[in-house]
Amino acid sequence: MMKKTNRQTYLRIHPKDNVLVALQDQQAGNRIFFDGLELTLKDPVPAKHKFTITDLAAGAEIYMYGVLVGKTTCFLPVGSLLTTENLKHAAEGFSQKNVTYTWQGPNVSKWKQRTFRGYHRADRQVGTRNYWLVLPLVFCENRNIETLKHAFLKELGYAAPDRYQAQVRELANLYRQGKDLREIDLAEMPVYSSQNRLFPNLDGIKFIAHDGGCGGTREDSDNLCALLAGYCVNPNVAGITVLSLGCQHAQVDILQEKIRERNPAFAKPLLVFEQQKAASESAMLSEAILQTFKGMAEANRCERQPATLDKLVIGVECGGSDGFSGISANPVVGYTADLVAALGGKIVLSEFPELCGVEQELINRCADEETAERFVRLMRDYAARAEAVGSGFDMNPSPGNIRDGLITDAIKSAGAAKKGGTSPVRDVLGYGQYVRKSGLTLLCTPGNDVESTTAMAGAGCTVQLFTTGLGTPTGNPVSPVVKIASNTNLARRLPDMIDLDAGPVISGEKTIEELGEEMLEYIIGLASGEYDTRAMELGQDDFIFWKRGVSL
Repeated sequence: MMKKTNRQTYLRIHPKDNVLVALQDQQAGNRIFFDGLELTLKDPVPAKHKFTITDLAAGAEIYMYGVLVGKTTCFLPVGSLLTTENLKHAAEGFSQKNVTYTWQGPNVSKWKQRTFRGYHRADRQVGTRNYWLVLPLVFCENRNIETLKHAFLKELGYAAPDRYQAQVRELANLYRQGKDLREIDLAEMPVYSSQNRLFPNLDGIKFIAHDGGCGGTREDSDNLCALLAGYCVNPNVAGITVLSLGCQHAQVDILQEKIRERNPAFAKPLLVFEQQKAASESAMLSEAILQTFKGMAEANRCERQPATLDKLVIGVECGGSDGFSGISANPVVGYTADLVAALGGKIVLSEFPELCGVEQELINRCADEETAERFVRLMRDYAARAEAVGSGFDMNPSPGNIRDGLITDAIKSAGAAKKGGTSPVRDVLGYGQYVRKSGLTLLCTPGNDVESTTAMAGAGCTVQLFTTGLGTPTGNPVSPVVKIASNTNLARRLPDMIDLDAGPVISGEKTIEELGEEMLEYIIGLASGEYDTRAMELGQDDFIFWKRGVSL
């Protein structure tokens, strides 16, 4: 449990830590009283940044969250601000599983009989949404995907109101009338929704575009097929329309094989249209429209029914992180993850570069040695690939991360790992694999936000919890993405991006556990279709495939 001061101005996260985090901007010369010590700040310390509580020699180890996160590059007197100039990345090594992990889960008695209203599939998975999915096997079909998207969305009532098109239309009208454009305030223009959905039980028709499928390595094309197969099997998807050129590496039979690997009894409609076998492009698209419309009409017959909470599959993610993410939003999500795990649901934690420095903790939490060994193997293979192209996990923090207090990858990772909670690691998956076991699963993905959220949807996640300290519009075509702010200022400043606010943890108004329980209640409503996330309202359907090979 984190120890906070009465005034909530600075924080020691773990008893082993030798730095404090500023919860508010601190001025040079401020006197700090902590744990029986009195110290004076040598530097101004912006909120979210860290300062020393003892004199530290050059090469001294810095601990946060109880783990090694860096080493000093010069002598730092007590009260010094940590910066990229005086601190370099460092993390503990890791090896084999060396302890038996025991876990006492949170009390979930009040949720045992709770349900959400989801879409039950033939394979016993339960979706939180009912989507028809349209995807290409190769980038050559992206224009045809866009043609179908333009044809379907408005005519069936799924297009979001176009605020900006309306603004341009209004400007054009006023210009024609000779009005003074300097007096116009576009922000005051109302936006009218004209949605009248033809299929009330179908939450939408979703379209994916990507730049893969050919021109790269066969490994990349196979991985793309595996990822797309996961989208097909995801219970949020009712049926799929596939466009194929015909000559690409990512062949239809590979996609079908990957689907069977994930679900041998796959029974959803899979409509495939191959352009090089069609009489013409227009003939192919007309047939795709006809068959897709028929499929959507059939999918509309599926209605929401009660499902127990063990049917939830929750992905946990962070992006645009700041110095508060690992103190508020990530631990809140971690507590929610523990609640879901204790109820028998599935949790997926990804972003392997952001587990650098906490590997041994996760290894020791693995349910068995085989799972631990798989995690070690995947981490080392990923690190070796990064180093082979002149990079490394230590280069992970972005300029935004650094500006807001995450100045080494180990600092970022120690906070990021909190999203996974404390439950045992039941499984470890490679990129493109599908979740298999209840409890916590580690999924190998990059730290790139969208490459990671894309992979978690492909692994079967039906809801994703995404923490952010700086703000991001990130969403996903088939898996609702919930944006959780690490600080209240962000939640107030970008309400069109943020769904939930974990800032009350920083101010001391609420505990991690209280907000974690509130988050589970929010998930139940979201999973039941009672509301959409901000990203869904924006139509933010991001999809980026992780290419690891060269282009050939």
